[in-house]
Amino acid sequence: MISSPTQTLAAEHQHLSALVALMKQEQQMLVALDADALTELTPKKNALVAELAALSRQRHGALAAAGCEGSEAGMEPWLAVGGNGAARGQWETMLATAREAKELNRVNGMLINRQLAHNQGVLNAMRTPTNAPAGAIYGASGQTLGVGASKRYVVG
Repeated sequence: MISSPTQTLAAEHQHLSALVALMKQEQQMLVALDADALTELTPKKNALVAELAALSRQRHGALAAAGCEGSEAGMEPWLAVGGNGAARGQWETMLATAREAKELNRVNGMLINRQLAHNQGVLNAMRTPTNAPAGAIYGASGQTLGVGASKRYVVG
């Protein structure tokens, strides 16, 4: 267990900076529609996020042991009492990097949603022939399949 909440800050900031770099790469890949590269990037991002979470839990444990709230909210009170200028600087730098990551995540999410909407539109266009009634779809033969009531009668 760590004894000071600031013991993990350097590692947390390093991991967060690496995550921001990956998110910037992700953004470029999303714009370029490079799905293969995105597939390779995802496990790296997941690993960084898991490591960040572990470091954060360690810091939260040290905050709780110091009598502060064991969460991000506990850092300010701890810094006011037990921190120093260097610790505050590290914390502020990490918060700025976290804000950058949050904005990148927001923009990347918008890019993903835009591409999903585009793909859904293409799929819908492929399913519904131009002059077909609403709800008509193409069958395996490439011909439209009727969706209305059947005019066939069974004679017995």
